[in-house]
Amino acid sequence: MAMEQAAARKPEREAFYDRIGAYNMAPLWERLHGLVTAQPTTPCLPAIWHYQEIRPCLMQSGGLITAQEATRRVLILENPGLKGQTSITHSLFAGLQLILPGEVAPAHRHTQSALRFIIEGKGAYTAVDGERTTMLPGDFVITPSWTWHDHGNETQEPMVWLDGLDIPIVRLLDASFAESGEADVQTVTRPEGDSAARFANNLLPVDWKPAVKTSPVFNYPYARSRESLDALSRNEDPAPCHGHKLRYVNPASGDFAMPTIGTFIQLLPKGYATRPYRSTDGTVFIVVEGEGESRVGDQIFRWQPHDIFVVPSWVPVSHQAEGESVLFSYSDRPVQEKLGLWREQHGNA
Repeated sequence: MAMEQAAARKPEREAFYDRIGAYNMAPLWERLHGLVTAQPTTPCLPAIWHYQEIRPCLMQSGGLITAQEATRRVLILENPGLKGQTSITHSLFAGLQLILPGEVAPAHRHTQSALRFIIEGKGAYTAVDGERTTMLPGDFVITPSWTWHDHGNETQEPMVWLDGLDIPIVRLLDASFAESGEADVQTVTRPEGDSAARFANNLLPVDWKPAVKTSPVFNYPYARSRESLDALSRNEDPAPCHGHKLRYVNPASGDFAMPTIGTFIQLLPKGYATRPYRSTDGTVFIVVEGEGESRVGDQIFRWQPHDIFVVPSWVPVSHQAEGESVLFSYSDRPVQEKLGLWREQHGNA
């Protein structure tokens, strides 16, 4: 069925199509071949954003609008194949957020889930439902759906992080709600580190019952992630398609840390070249450490720290590291797995 071509166009058929169009109907046989395809097709294109090229634009935005005025001062990373759709893949949003010294991004909440991956600066905070966490480069920070959150920078240097959200998924389902806080800064009700102490040490409060599917840990510090990667690299050989790759998990369930967004971190040993790999989840990568290149389809992207690139669904990708390198990535894999749609392919097959 998926391989069939559209039926031949004939004058009597064209007249029929015009007639039923008045009743808001259309012939499936005219569109089926474009709806049920033999393999994934997407207008999403491979693309890369070199941080050193786009950083001046981000800093310039800091002089044009305040974090208060903007609510969130973010420059969208828009896929060149999805112009005007405010997304980096069909299902995910990506943007770079800037908070200057002394600024606060005011409290609000929304049904969209968000991740922050810290790129530049040390010591600013994000607060989630009454608890603050200090952010350092390489940290992966979660803002769960419908939780109050604000950001503040009490340091002397700009803070920049990558925002990843499931905005297109929520938009597809017409399920968006949002609400502004009564004050710009929410009241802190728990000491910093409280959630990590309760949930991040292979322990759970005895009577705790999860209210949501998102991890109760909302800051995964890079120091601990790097330590895990180092141990993995010492104790086993790298996987042919991934090097040493780990996924962030919800310690209460063992599932992905976020219900709609899968997050991963991988180490590529010095000089290591992976075999081609493809999967149905379009994936956003950010370079944490190292330099190298990735072949995405028929394009080669040279990268260095803080560069961001996107691999569309079912497009082969392979990486080659010059020095030891670390890549963070995120995709919609949890959604696809729960719907029974996710597929992967290793090697050149």
